[in-house]
Amino acid sequence: MSNLSKGLLGFAGVAVMAGYAFFPALIEAQTVSKADQWIHVRVESKETKGETVRVNVPIEMAEKVLPAINHDNLRAGKVRIDNAHLNDVDLHALLDAVRTSKDGEYVTVQSKENNVRIAKNSGYLYIHVTENRGDASVAKHTATAASESRVEIKVPMKVVDALFSAGKDELDVVAALHALSSNGDTELVSVKDDENTVRVWIDSKNVSD
Repeated sequence: MSNLSKGLLGFAGVAVMAGYAFFPALIEAQTVSKADQWIHVRVESKETKGETVRVNVPIEMAEKVLPAINHDNLRAGKVRIDNAHLNDVDLHALLDAVRTSKDGEYVTVQSKENNVRIAKNSGYLYIHVTENRGDASVAKHTATAASESRVEIKVPMKVVDALFSAGKDELDVVAALHALSSNGDTELVSVKDDENTVRVWIDSKNVSD
């Protein structure tokens, strides 16, 4: 798997882990109007005794509570990015290049190990990564299907700008949430692999699907 693909998968992982870090505390706080935007996270386990976890949090509440949480890499509403998460990929330089360029498909990688697509269109950044974990040629002649992990990210560019406004080694989650609150209904992250299916999205509903 290439360093670029690993870095993008790591970026999606950081976003999801940041959510797990502050969601439990947010659930205990007071609720707000149903008309406000809500961020939803749904995690479905594919194990035999798997479970489904649904989290629904008003974005306005998240903005207020998040700065009070200091746990691991999450401090004062910002997530510290370790070098290991980036795998030598300079995401700041990459995203800045995309942000200042015209709409288009900037990166397309197709190989036996993974497929990567990075594009910008109508104010949104799209990152799609498919990692093949099995031998497709062998699976073709056997009952075992080739394993794959798929990550799909769709983020408004104004949210990307806010997320990376903290500095080179940090993600400003509070600033990103503030920018996100002014956006309409959006599917943000979809992750599918052999173990779990993860979906992150925002809308005006106070319950998830």
